[in-house]
Amino acid sequence: MDMAVYTVCYLAAYLLDRGEHHWAAGLFLMGAAVWLYVREYKRTGNLVHLRGIFSLFWTAGQGVACLKLSRLQVPWSAVTWICFYLAFAGFYLTFELLSRWAGEQKQVRGQGGQSLQPLGGISGAGLFESVLGVTAVSLAAFCFEAWQLGYIPFLVRGVPHAYSYFHVTGVHYFTVSCVLVPALGVLYILTDRGRSGNGKKAAAAAAVLISLAIPVLCVSRFQLILAVALAVFVYILWEGYFPISWGVGIFVLLGAAYVVLTIARSHDVAYLNGIFEMKNSGTPIFITQPYMYIANNYENFNYLVEHLEHFAFGMRSLFPLWALTGLKFIMPSLADYPILVNKEELTTVTLFYDSYYDFGIPGVLIFSCVLGAVSWLLVRKLRRMNSPVGYLLYAQIGVYLMLSFFTTWFSNPTTWFYLAATAAVWLFCGLMGRIRGR
Repeated sequence: MDMAVYTVCYLAAYLLDRGEHHWAAGLFLMGAAVWLYVREYKRTGNLVHLRGIFSLFWTAGQGVACLKLSRLQVPWSAVTWICFYLAFAGFYLTFELLSRWAGEQKQVRGQGGQSLQPLGGISGAGLFESVLGVTAVSLAAFCFEAWQLGYIPFLVRGVPHAYSYFHVTGVHYFTVSCVLVPALGVLYILTDRGRSGNGKKAAAAAAVLISLAIPVLCVSRFQLILAVALAVFVYILWEGYFPISWGVGIFVLLGAAYVVLTIARSHDVAYLNGIFEMKNSGTPIFITQPYMYIANNYENFNYLVEHLEHFAFGMRSLFPLWALTGLKFIMPSLADYPILVNKEELTTVTLFYDSYYDFGIPGVLIFSCVLGAVSWLLVRKLRRMNSPVGYLLYAQIGVYLMLSFFTTWFSNPTTWFYLAATAAVWLFCGLMGRIRGR
């Protein structure tokens, strides 16, 4: 039924968009997105269920893009519409088929708001050391980059792309690993249950604050948002809810930080309005900026569809391998596949950009099916997690699906570095648990 409702809404949106009824098209898709998420929540009681998260944000993001509020936006080709449909259908149906195969189609946890902690409990051994260790590595890497490059982006004025240049090859991966610390800190507090003294709690809190300060000093709004989102997802997974007052407070603080970092990056209103080319020049910047950071990614996908001359046959998606092994420096041709976007300054793309770049429509469908299978496996294993770090892994995939409209994620080497760092922490905590359990 859910897929049928989505298909009807999608077809209606396509026809309305063709008739230039852009607001109606957008509202159909946004309505379908909310309906799908609510249905998933009622079935599972999980606020961050991976299929629900993807259904909400991928479909609603497309609905936002359909509003066509910028002069940069053009009518999408039929191939683009087919790709966006298959991106959702492949994910959703793969998840559904695997659930039915495993006999889970009638599995309901009851009403929402329940914790997803494993029934047998869980050990927090090694989390405190992980919080301090990852913070120390990240801070050391940041200090090295600042020393090597001779500046801190937050203190530079008049250079809009100061953060883009703040990269020492190989080192910057360790600098941005700070985004994992707030989530690890949340897990430490939740598993500690008041057993640790105030000294350890203060040290963990200081580490979390340092880890949040690093993205600010790097003027990286994205890294700051990612760090906070991971921590929020982990809390929801553990407790089953998130206090509304906390959500409002975090939203206000993030909004203020976003403004400060935008100013620190020398992105004034005139600069941003000139880039975004809104049809209504009077649109407030606090609407324009988030709108374009969602909508134009779908436009960039359509631009790719209309201008790509040759498929890359896997070379784009394998970029993390070329980057993390250093092969891209030995053989630059491995990474010589330019990004195709409708405006030089707006380089964010959707999760499925590289899968189309590599193999076209089949690439999008296969990739979406793989994502659906991985998401089903994580959801199924959630109640069987024997390590708290498993919640961080789930949260990472959840955030990547939530921001599926923003970037390719899995063909980004930083993503795989985060996953490798998470695996290392998982192994360390498991080792500490065995040592302390003796």
